[in-house]
Amino acid sequence: MSTVTWITARGLFGRRRFLLLLPLPVLLVGLAVLSRGLGVAPADWAPPVLVGLGLAVVLPVVALIVGTGVLGAEIDDGTVVHVLTTPLPRWQIVLPKLAVAAGVTAVTVAVPLFAAGLLADSVRLGVALAVAASVGALAYSALFVAASLLTRRPVLLGLVYVLIWEGLLSNVISGTRVLSIQHYVIALADRLAPTELLNTTVSVPVAAVMTALIIVAATFLSIDRLRSFSIAGETS
Repeated sequence: MSTVTWITARGLFGRRRFLLLLPLPVLLVGLAVLSRGLGVAPADWAPPVLVGLGLAVVLPVVALIVGTGVLGAEIDDGTVVHVLTTPLPRWQIVLPKLAVAAGVTAVTVAVPLFAAGLLADSVRLGVALAVAASVGALAYSALFVAASLLTRRPVLLGLVYVLIWEGLLSNVISGTRVLSIQHYVIALADRLAPTELLNTTVSVPVAAVMTALIIVAATFLSIDRLRSFSIAGETS
């Protein structure tokens, strides 16, 4: 598994798509610093920056880029053949790749969110956002790794979920928030550091259960889907 992890990390950092991860986190921190520097009240800038940008855009988009790349890129360029010919059980391929995707996403997003939370309120809020974002990174990564094995257009499918389901419907129809990873993350962060800057109707128990279900279900789906791939990289 360590070999798969190393190969996955090396391949991910070696692709130009990794450069796509940098602008959004930099923008997040930049807006927080600018707002704090201009003396804008946190109640005015924190919700749109922390939630509207950080949790609603930066976290899922980074997870989408990384999650669809750890296996999806290998399927697209045909190098998945080398992975499939190894004598490893499929779960020993999926789990390391999921761990790399979740780890890279968590680090890329948690650090700027911690900084923004610190500027908005306190160290406690920064830590809460970082922890919640790390949990969300695992859930999003599991979902998008599975999507990369289910369709040849995983990025499009992921954008539909992020922009339409979470970005549009969850703000119009409150009932859809029960199936929104974004709101699970908000609920967890708000429990760790209660504040008026974060708001969701999803309870923490629901968020915890649904997050666990998504991670487990998506991971098992990925493993099962990879088992159905032939040496040519196509599903049987």
